[in-house]
Amino acid sequence: MQQIDPDAVLWRPADAGADLLVLLHGLGSHEGDLFGLVPHLPADLAVASLRAPVVYGGGFAWFDGTSFETSDPAMLDASAAAVLRWLDGLQAEHPRLHLLGFSQGGVVAVQMARQAPDRIASIAHLASFVDPHEHPGDAALAARQPHIPLLTTIGDLEDVIRPEAVQRSAPWLDAHFDVDRRTYHRAHSIVAEELADVVAFLERV
Repeated sequence: MQQIDPDAVLWRPADAGADLLVLLHGLGSHEGDLFGLVPHLPADLAVASLRAPVVYGGGFAWFDGTSFETSDPAMLDASAAAVLRWLDGLQAEHPRLHLLGFSQGGVVAVQMARQAPDRIASIAHLASFVDPHEHPGDAALAARQPHIPLLTTIGDLEDVIRPEAVQRSAPWLDAHFDVDRRTYHRAHSIVAEELADVVAFLERV
């Protein structure tokens, strides 16, 4: 069973009752990567940056990284479930949960919503896609009212996530979330304009 290492979590604490934002990094990265965004994020949020549970090269992964477009659904589901289990002990202190996932981390964030749609307040889905396999939770996610707000971003110079994966994911996201879609002049990264839009998104959800 996959597990989140609690000793590897990087925290920016906040008062009890504050919303919690969980950061989910990309393939081959680590918990310190997205934590660099924290000084720019809304100050009233508690923030936790997690380490993916699968060792991959010099970093970590959420699922089999041999392809960015075809994930192992069992491994992906196990990683999403591991994050949700780790969060079980935090709900009393931080009842509203937001997710920010980059690349593979964005796939995990959506998969968490497929498993537990009522636990997620919003998702920032950056430079990412959706696992194409049908999931037992898809109907409940689509039926959730209101739909979960989701900011999805991509770059016009994207050189990792193939255009077909982005195009395939778009209608699925539209059917299951309240989508805000943005495109930036970038490759596989996060740019200043994008970060500003993420901050504005988090401030309004």
